[in-house]
Order: sequence, then C-alpha cells, then structure tokens
Amino acid sequence: MIEITALASSSKGNCYHVTDGKTSLLLECGINFKEIQKKLDFQTSSIAGCLVTHEHADHCKSIKDVARAGINCYMSSGTADAIANKHHRIKTVEAKKQFTVGTWTILPFDVQHDVSEPYGFLLANEAGEKLLFATDTFYIKYRFNGVTHLLLECNYSLDILDENILNGSVPQVMRKRLMRSHMSLENFKEFIRANDLSKLEEIWMLHLSDSNSDEARFKREIQEQTGVPVYVP
Repeated sequence: MIEITALASSSKGNCYHVTDGKTSLLLECGINFKEIQKKLDFQTSSIAGCLVTHEHADHCKSIKDVARAGINCYMSSGTADAIANKHHRIKTVEAKKQFTVGTWTILPFDVQHDVSEPYGFLLANEAGEKLLFATDTFYIKYRFNGVTHLLLECNYSLDILDENILNGSVPQVMRKRLMRSHMSLENFKEFIRANDLSKLEEIWMLHLSDSNSDEARFKREIQEQTGVPVYVP
C-alpha cells in the first residue's frame, strides 16, 4: 500500500516522501536536508532515491546534502546540467524510458515549464499501484491508465488571478508567466476528465499559490468531480 507524506508544498519549498512498504523515495528535495531528516524522525537511511523534476531551488535546494547522504538523485540531463553538481549520486534518466529503484518502476515524462528539461514521473509498484507525480507544469500532454494516486500541481485559478490583477495585488506581467509555467484549476479539471482514473484512490493537490488559490474551494470542487479523497498539503 502506498503511503504519502508531504514534507513541504509551496513556492518556499517542495518535498514529499512516498513508500510502498518496501522502498521509500523522496519526490523533490526543496527544503534543507536537516528539515527533511527532522520531519521523517531521522529515518532517512532507508531512502532509496530522490526524484527531481527541475532545477528551481524550491525543488532541489538540498540536492548536495541528499547526494552526500548516499541517496541517488534522478533527473533529466538538462536539470543535472543546470544544477551543475557533479556528484556520483546524480543520475540522469531519459524521458519515456523506464528505470527501477527497489520495488518501483519509474517512467519519466516531459512536462511544460520555463526551465531546462523538466520531468514528471509515473511510479508503479509490484502490487500494481500507480502514482503519478507532476508539478510546475501548465499542461500534461500524455494520458495515463490505472493511476491510483495522483500528486499534481494546482497553483491558481484564472478567476482569482484575474481578480487580483484588477485590484492591483498581482502585476499583469505575472499572468502570462503563470499560464505558461504552472497548472491552473481549470487545466487540473481537464486533465482529470481526459484520463482513465477508474482506479483512483486519492488526489493530492500540490503547490497552491498563496494569493491566487482557494484551498477549500479547490478541494471541494475536485472532490465533487472525482468522488475520491482530496488532500491539500
């Protein structure tokens, strides 16, 4: 059974711990490694790997310390070049080519963000469960079958963003960047409609904006659409 723990989920830092009971992984390491250790009760020696989506600090802040701790860190070659850390624990993987870490089979895929070579990841375990993880992308062009756990960014809603622009609390220039780099509630709903989520057990809505989102509304609307538990860390 997949267990998910959100250690951090915001523009200040992102990090999630997932395990299938046999192999534990980090998804991102965008907070200090000491904080990761503390949040996991210092049970980090069993972590088999860390998946990094891209080079922004709120997703890879502690990459050097994670690598020094003996944890392999998997990312695209573009992300590795941008991070510019030559540690032997930095492992590059190719989009749409599976690799394994312990009991997980992992499929990286390309996403849409304003960085070098960002990835999302589809993780499958030996029990047949599938976890889809994608953040900092305004759109996902691929379709997935049999996803049981969905961890997906939902950064803002267009109506809230436009209202904030009108009242001057968000600059107009931010609208274009957000729409080309982060996922809106509207695109989140469209992704759900476009995929086979018949086996879906839970949804985690990640990386909500402090100013352009509404946690209670987002959670309510997605629960009504899917009928499964929705978590907003």
